[in-house]
Amino acid sequence: MMATRMPVRVFIGVGSNLASPVMQVRQALHSLIRLPFTRLQAQSSLYRNPPMGPAWQPDFVNAVAELRTDLTPRALLAALQRIESRQGRNRNRLRWGPRTLDLDILLWGARRLKLPGLTVPHPGIANRAFVLYPLAELAPELDVPGYGSIEQLLARVDTGTLFRVR
Repeated sequence: MMATRMPVRVFIGVGSNLASPVMQVRQALHSLIRLPFTRLQAQSSLYRNPPMGPAWQPDFVNAVAELRTDLTPRALLAALQRIESRQGRNRNRLRWGPRTLDLDILLWGARRLKLPGLTVPHPGIANRAFVLYPLAELAPELDVPGYGSIEQLLARVDTGTLFRVR
C-alpha cells in the first residue's frame, strides 16, 4: 500500500440504495476507520434522496466522510473499491443504477487530479445536493477547486428532495 509524506484532508461520498441502505452506509463509515494510514475525522448526517439515475430504483441514502490520509490517491481508491466489494457492490450493473455501496473520492485537499479511473474534484460535485449538503455540514468554509465555495454551489442546487435520516 503506497503512502504519502504528509496527511491530506480528503472527503469521501458514501451512498447506497440496496440491502438496507442506512445499514450499508453506516457499515461503510465504520470500515473507513480501519483503513491503513488513514484517520476518520468526521462524518455527516445521513440523507435520503431520489435516485439520480433511473427513477424506478429505490431512494438513496448518502453521507460524506472527512479523512486524513497518508495514502496516495490510487491506493485510497483501491481500498475504497475493496470496501465496496466486501459490501456486495456489483460493478457490472447499470450506470447510476441501484447499488449496495458507492464510495467516491470527492476532494483531495485543494488539488485537482486527473488519473486513469479517478478525477478529483468528483466531476458531478457541483450539481449534487446529496453531496454538497453533507459536505457543507462538515466543512462550511470549504472551497471546491475549480468550482467555488460550498455556499455558492449550494445556492445553485435544489435541496427540496433531500431529507435527513433520523
